[in-house]
Amino acid sequence: MAFRKALKGTAIIGTGAAAALLGISQLSEYRKTQNKWARLAYVAAEGELKQPFKDELPTRQAQLSTLQDTEEFDVLVVGGGATGSGCALDAVTRNLKTALVERNDFSSGTSSRSTKLIHGGVRYLQKAIMKLDYEQYMMVKEALHERSNLLNIAPHLSAPLPIMLPVYKWWQLPYYWAGIKMYDLVAGGQCLKSSYVLSKNKALELFPMLKKDKLVGAIVYYDGQHNDARMNLAIALTAARHGAAIANYTEVVHLLKKTDAGTGKEKVCGARCRDVITGNEFDVKAKCVINATGPFTDSLRKMDDGKNTNICQPSAGVHIVIPGYYSPDNMGLLDPATSDGRVIFFLPWEKMTIAGTTDTPTDITAHPIPREEDINFILNEVRNYLSPDVEVRRGDVLAAWSGIRPLVTDPNSKDTQSICRNHIVNVSDSGLVTIAGGKWTTYRSMAEETLDAAVAAHRLGGGPSKTVGLVLEGGQDWSPTLYIRLVQDYGLENEVAQHLAATYGGKAFDVAKMARVTGKRWPIVGNRLVSEFPYIESEVRYAVKEYACTAIDVIARRTRLGFLNVQAADEALPRIVDIMGKMLDWSDKKRTEELEAAKKFLYLEMGYRSRSEQLTGTTEITLDTQEVAKYTNRFHKFDKDSKGFITTVDVQRVLQNISVQIDENALHEILNEVDLNKNGQVELNEFLQLMSAVKKGQVSDSRLAILMKTAEESLDLRGPVTVDRSGGGV
Repeated sequence: MAFRKALKGTAIIGTGAAAALLGISQLSEYRKTQNKWARLAYVAAEGELKQPFKDELPTRQAQLSTLQDTEEFDVLVVGGGATGSGCALDAVTRNLKTALVERNDFSSGTSSRSTKLIHGGVRYLQKAIMKLDYEQYMMVKEALHERSNLLNIAPHLSAPLPIMLPVYKWWQLPYYWAGIKMYDLVAGGQCLKSSYVLSKNKALELFPMLKKDKLVGAIVYYDGQHNDARMNLAIALTAARHGAAIANYTEVVHLLKKTDAGTGKEKVCGARCRDVITGNEFDVKAKCVINATGPFTDSLRKMDDGKNTNICQPSAGVHIVIPGYYSPDNMGLLDPATSDGRVIFFLPWEKMTIAGTTDTPTDITAHPIPREEDINFILNEVRNYLSPDVEVRRGDVLAAWSGIRPLVTDPNSKDTQSICRNHIVNVSDSGLVTIAGGKWTTYRSMAEETLDAAVAAHRLGGGPSKTVGLVLEGGQDWSPTLYIRLVQDYGLENEVAQHLAATYGGKAFDVAKMARVTGKRWPIVGNRLVSEFPYIESEVRYAVKEYACTAIDVIARRTRLGFLNVQAADEALPRIVDIMGKMLDWSDKKRTEELEAAKKFLYLEMGYRSRSEQLTGTTEITLDTQEVAKYTNRFHKFDKDSKGFITTVDVQRVLQNISVQIDENALHEILNEVDLNKNGQVELNEFLQLMSAVKKGQVSDSRLAILMKTAEESLDLRGPVTVDRSGGGV
C-alpha cells in the first residue's frame, strides 16, 4: 500500500507501459500523414499566398483607416493575444477579408507572461496514463505536433531546450524513465531529441548547482522554448503582411446586431470600436465576429447576451527572474512534485533564469500583480533543488510577474461546473464565435478549429487552413549564422548582433540600418539602452513600425527588458521616451505621462514594488554589536561633519578623494534606493537597515552598499576604485 501511495505521488510515472505501446502503429502512420501535410502546406503557403505588404507594413493610422473604410469584413477578431492573432492569420490566409482589434497591445495579457515553453505537457501525459484518459492523451499528441510546427515556422524565436528531471530515489528512476520515454513515443517522428538517463556525476557536471545529497541520477528530455511576446507579435505582423487590418489600442464598445430576415433573430454583424489613443469611435462591420479575448471572454459574451453565465475561471501563475548564474546556459530543470503538488520549471531564458509557475485562483484584471507569498513559494522550491552552496536570496529576484490563465467550463456541457482541460469553441445563437481556454503551444490548431466553426456557421467559404508550415515574420531569411553578417556589414557588437538575429530574424537588417553611429572605434553603430543588455536604441525606432504606441510596449513586448530586470528597464525609460517622443511627436506633457505610466507598470506588474517592500522604515535591524560598529564606522567616513546623515555631496567628496567620478543623476538614483523617507538624505539608521537586509538576503547587490564598501577600502589603501552599476534585484 505504501508503495502504491508513493507511486501515486510521483508526477511523471511510467505505469501503463502497455498503454505506451497502444496504437503506436497508428501513431506512426498519423505522423507520416501530418509531416506530408505540413510539407504540402508549406509549399502552398510559399507558392500561392499573396503578401500585399511584403516590403513595408502599413502604419497604425492606415490600419485604422482600413477598419473604418471597409464596407464589410468576412471576419472580425476581437483579441490580439496568441489565439486571436492566430485566428486572424488563419482567416486572412484562407482569403477571407480579415480585421483584428485589441484594446491594449498585442500580447499585453497572458500571452507575454507564460513560462516561455513550447511543450506537449509531460504532466498531462501522466494524467492520461494514470486515468486511462484518451482526451488527455490526444491533447498531448496535438500539442507535440504543434510544438514541432512552431519550432519550424519561427526558428529565430524558438529552439529545443533540454530539461533535467533530477531523481533522488532509486526506485523512481525506471518509472520516470518510462514516463519520459512515453512522451518521446507520442511525439513520434516529431520528437525533438531522444531523452536519456544521466549518472549522478554526469548530472552534476551538466547542472553543477544541483543538490548533491541523495541524488542518484537524472533524466533529460527535450521541449521547446520561445520568446512568447515576440512570437505573438510575429503572428500578428504576419497576418498584417498578408492583408489583415490589425489595430492595437482599439477596444470594442459594444457589438453591432441586425435582425436576420429568414429567422427573425438578432445576429451579430460587427462591433462599435474606439481608438483608445484618440477617443475616436467607429463601426467595423463583419459577417462573423470571433471572441478571442482570453481571461476577458465573458465580457464579450455578455455584450452578446447579458444573460450568459461566466465560463472563465481565472488562475494566476507567477514567475520570477533571477540571475543567469543560477542555471546552466542550456539546461532547464523540472521539479515534478513541489511541496503542494504543483510543478515548477527552472529555465535559462535570455541569459537569465526564469522560475515558475504558481497556480492560484484570482480575479480577472488587466493588470495582475505578483504576490510576495508566491515569489517566496517559488524561491523556497528552488532552494529544495539547489546545492546548499548556492544561497538563494530574495534580493536576487530581478523581475516578477503574474499571468492569468483562462481556464474555462464548456457552455455546451451539462456539467457546467467542470473545468475543460483543453479549449472550447462555441457559436452563440446570435452567431458570436468564442474560442477560450487552451495553451500557448496549440494556438494554431485552436485558430484552425475556430475558423472551421466560423466558416461553417456563417458560410464564409475560403477553403481549408493554410497555416501549417507557414513561416512567421522574420523566419524566412533567418539562419544560425545571420548574426555574423550583421557584425561584418554594420559593425555591431557580437552580442548585439546575436540578439537582433534571435529577435527579428531576417528583419534584423532593417533594425541595423536604423542604428546610429556610436562615435567609438568599436562598435561602429548600435548605442545600447543600458550597458548590461544587448538592446539598442534603433530597436525603439523599429518598435514604432511594429505598432508600439507606448513606452510600456517597448520595455515589455518589443524588447523584454521589463521582464528581465526592472531596474535596468527603469534606467532605460528616459531614453526610450525621448526617442518615441520624437518619432510620435509627443508633447512634454505626453512624455511625462508615458514615463510615469511605465514606471507604474514596473512598480506594480513587474515586481518593483516587491523590491521596495524588502527595505522599509520598519525593517528590523538584525546585526550583531561588531557589525553595527563596523557599518557605523563606514558611515562616518562619509558623514565627516557628524550630521547623522549623508547626501550626494558627502559621497561626491569621498569619491573625489579616491579619483572616482559618478554622474550626479546616477548618484541621486543610488541614494534614493535607500532613502526610505524620501528626504534627499540617507540617515545612519537607514544605512544599518540596508546592511541588515543585505545580510538576510532580502536585498542583493545594493549599489550604495557596494559603493561605500569599495570606497572605504580605497580610502584605507589610497588606491583607485571603479564602481559599476551592479544590476540589483527586486
